[in-house]
Amino acid sequence: MLPVNPPPPAAQPVSLFPTNIYFIDRFSPPKQYLTRCGIRVRVLSSSSPTTTVGGGEILPNALYRRSYPSWRGGGFSLGIDLGASHTGLALGKGFCPRPLTVLNLRGKRLEMHLLKIAEMEEVDEFIIGLPKSHDGKETQQSNKVRSIAGRIAVQAAERGWRVYLQNEYGTSVEALDLMIERRLKRSVRQGRIDAYSALMLLERYFSTSGSEAELVLPKQLDLQEKLRRGSYEDNLEF
Repeated sequence: MLPVNPPPPAAQPVSLFPTNIYFIDRFSPPKQYLTRCGIRVRVLSSSSPTTTVGGGEILPNALYRRSYPSWRGGGFSLGIDLGASHTGLALGKGFCPRPLTVLNLRGKRLEMHLLKIAEMEEVDEFIIGLPKSHDGKETQQSNKVRSIAGRIAVQAAERGWRVYLQNEYGTSVEALDLMIERRLKRSVRQGRIDAYSALMLLERYFSTSGSEAELVLPKQLDLQEKLRRGSYEDNLEF
């Protein structure tokens, strides 16, 4: 009598989705990148320095620059130290930021010149210093800066760029210390202090991975959606 072969195992249902699940936090790879790799994603923490608009996340470049040096997306960050008569600028991509220049402009001329510089330097986010007191409270000058930042945010969003506010308390003292350490002459320090303050602002922004930065969103929903789409496309560039 021939041996009876055992019946073949019952066919297993094929899952339409991968079974592996990746729990992410603020330092995990972007959800879009993980999804492309066939990984289902669940968010572990909602305390990351992001803003959700229309179902999509708008993340600061600093979050990616520090956690993923191989990330190829995003442009430069422009640090802006707004003053009554002088505005200092600094430029960086998360490593070795440098003082750029000091502008002696105000009002609309200043705002338009900032946009022009951003285009020339391949900037996609503005980091604007927000005046605060030693205890973290905002001052009367804070309202003026917020007003300027709001106007810049509208113009920037039309180009797909983002605007952030970063606490600037103490950056002027830090800037002066750095200039003295670099043995810059007093005459040079007086003319470059605002640019170096913007430099310290950028270093603070990157050193904290953007966790202390506040995204300034325009009220127009179409501009918010444009920012969301731009952030999504940048985050795919690994």
